[in-house]
Amino acid sequence: MADAMTVAELDRLAGGPSVMTIDHLHSGYGRMEILHDFSLRLPKAKALCLVGPNGAGKSTVLNAIYGFANLFSGSIAVNGSDITKLPSSAMLKTMRLAYVLQRDSVFPDMTVEENLYMGGYLLDRPAEARQAAEGVLDRYPALKARRHERARVLSGGERRLLEISRALIMDPDMLLIDEPSIGLEPRAIDMIFASLRELRDVHGKTLILVEQNARKGLEFADIGYVLVAGRLVKAGDGKVLLADPDMGRLFLGG
Repeated sequence: MADAMTVAELDRLAGGPSVMTIDHLHSGYGRMEILHDFSLRLPKAKALCLVGPNGAGKSTVLNAIYGFANLFSGSIAVNGSDITKLPSSAMLKTMRLAYVLQRDSVFPDMTVEENLYMGGYLLDRPAEARQAAEGVLDRYPALKARRHERARVLSGGERRLLEISRALIMDPDMLLIDEPSIGLEPRAIDMIFASLRELRDVHGKTLILVEQNARKGLEFADIGYVLVAGRLVKAGDGKVLLADPDMGRLFLGG
């Protein structure tokens, strides 16, 4: 693989002003450093996909952005404002940045509708959450048809769609999504990526996703970043990376 990407190269790849910037980040858990000198640039209404082998630090990037990992040095900014010391509530309400976790975070004994209401826990009035939920349900008929059913009866794809939809209740400008396709069958994966494409292309959302299915993630992404052992070793247009011989040998099985 190539040497680490420079910030100047990342700026050129972004092709314009970035709404998310990370500069020379060193981050991890406890005293263990997972990310080493990691930088990132992402323009508005674009999707960036982080790929790489297990243990490369992909999810740690998302955790560092949202304050769930320790930051030893470096900076993270949204629209030019440093967010490294903000609590997660301010990330969502003030910076309009939402995080869809990898693990199953649906409340199984709540209905689909009630799960959506939980996404509005920072809103000033319950009526605002109900109004926002109606808008989300109108967008996703598959969930609307099951709004009064308990979430435990949903398929894996429907649960993942519910998690993404719940993150939309606060109308974030940017979403961090950890492993959107994990554990899903091909048809459900296609449904999830179709919903992500609509969020980006129709609603102008900026997306950062971690995806173990490198082929699917890079087919979707405007920009792909490849991490190995906590370092950014390659970055490029998603479809260009798909054709890269290194990518085929190391991550795509060919």
